[in-house]
Amino acid sequence: MVRGTIPAMGFLKGLLIRLASTALAFWLATLLIPGISLESTSAVETVTTLLLVAVIFGVVNAVLQPIIKTVGCGFYLLTLGLIALVVNGLLFLLTSWIADQAGLPFDVDGFWPAAVLGALFVSIVTWILGAVLDRD
Repeated sequence: MVRGTIPAMGFLKGLLIRLASTALAFWLATLLIPGISLESTSAVETVTTLLLVAVIFGVVNAVLQPIIKTVGCGFYLLTLGLIALVVNGLLFLLTSWIADQAGLPFDVDGFWPAAVLGALFVSIVTWILGAVLDRD
């Protein structure tokens, strides 16, 4: 057995579970939240778009969230963390804009209520799915 294979498989499994959970959460958001839409012509295009939007969302959150939390630490303390709803809504809207620039048929109509509710919904669903599916 090659050394390091098992931890790498665990990392890959976790990454794939997180990607699939986020893509599923985005799909559910397009069905349940008004203002979030996915206009595709086939199931393959829908799945591909959802996976790519999940990747974009993950990269946006991984890169910008720590910077925003560090720079805006005072606002997080002042608002008792409620500014996180605004920040997450803006990051969700940024994800939609990047997806649009990439030619993906994913659209969020505006900040309120679509982006804020979408970000909140995707976060909750991803958290629940991650807790249920990420069992060793």
